[in-house]
Amino acid sequence: MSTFSWSRDYVRAHPWKTVGIVLFLSGRYIFAIFFLYGFWHKFVREWLWTDKMHGFFVQRLTDPPQLNDFQILYLEHFAIPLALPIAWIVTIGELIIGIGLALGLGVRANAAFALFLVVNFAAGGFYNLTLPPFMIYSVLMMLLPSGHWLGLDRKLHERHPDSIWFK
Repeated sequence: MSTFSWSRDYVRAHPWKTVGIVLFLSGRYIFAIFFLYGFWHKFVREWLWTDKMHGFFVQRLTDPPQLNDFQILYLEHFAIPLALPIAWIVTIGELIIGIGLALGLGVRANAAFALFLVVNFAAGGFYNLTLPPFMIYSVLMMLLPSGHWLGLDRKLHERHPDSIWFK
């Protein structure tokens, strides 16, 4: 299997592979924008130094749209007591993920972090139809070397071939 290259000769020799990679990279950038917007939204609305996250968790628990037992336990024993640290993890995590995916830096690790956050959103009862595609795309970004196709991962992997961060 040949390594992808942005050279004219490679693109001409492998047009369909190139189209697939361009589409996948477009999805990665949309994913990055989503997470950067999530960071910005929480930052400007002061989630990092107010009880807004706590309020959302309490509202989700007291006005449930059909929470299951696990979600209720998750909210009561994890999310509500730790709302402020969770707000920091989610907000700063979205910034790290968004920047990493945009730069193609640690794409696989950032995709794993994104999957962790999205699964926790679902566990907290914040499930909607966008979550399954984000979960699937996170897994695909963990499996495919999109940071090598376009991003810093390729150069860093060449310099640090044993590092798990740039595979």
